[in-house]
Amino acid sequence: MINELLLAASLIFIFGAALVAYKIFGKAGLYAITAIATITANIECLILINAFGMEQTLGNVFFAVTFLVTDILSETEGKKEANRAVGIGIFTSLFFILMTQSWMLFVPSQADWVMPSIRNVFSNTPRMMISSLVVYAISQIVDVQLYHLWWKFTEKKFGDRRRFLWLRNNGSTLISQILNTALFTLFAFWGTYDMATLFSIMISSYAIFVVTSLCDTPAIYIARRIKENKDKRISAV
Repeated sequence: MINELLLAASLIFIFGAALVAYKIFGKAGLYAITAIATITANIECLILINAFGMEQTLGNVFFAVTFLVTDILSETEGKKEANRAVGIGIFTSLFFILMTQSWMLFVPSQADWVMPSIRNVFSNTPRMMISSLVVYAISQIVDVQLYHLWWKFTEKKFGDRRRFLWLRNNGSTLISQILNTALFTLFAFWGTYDMATLFSIMISSYAIFVVTSLCDTPAIYIARRIKENKDKRISAV
């Protein structure tokens, strides 16, 4: 039960942090969340846990917040800013790969005690990070495109730009998460686990993403309210 409680607490904390960052720092805060989540998720995904009766990687929640970020930016700042967040995530991944692999080139002191652990963790990082980089780029670009396609469809159909936020949010994220889950599981873990475990990871990861996608909808509405209130204060000055 402890894993389930920790995952729920992590979801609330991370989504809440994204909203706080947006309220205080605007879109720059969401760019920072993207960079933090990209690095952290790719370390966490090396950890396999059991929760809600499923075997899953620990990075699912942090990956989910990157989709929340692009959806908030799409809704409040525009498609260009959402794509910029995707670019920041890609750059962060590349930078992190190069830096972590450069550590392996150093000869540790005889008094060193941490290098063996660092090697154990980051020796597999290039595969994970490259897999994540490719999948992240594909799924996030698809997510942003779908968000604005849904938006265009509902606006044209009903003549209202504000309505159906829940549809464009979930309609884009749930579809793009299928790509994210399937591609990342195959690229990152092929040959590491047997097919039964791969399939279990894939199903459990997507199940978690469905839950996190549904949970992030209120956060999108809150972010839009934050943006509107900020615009009102600026116009009132």
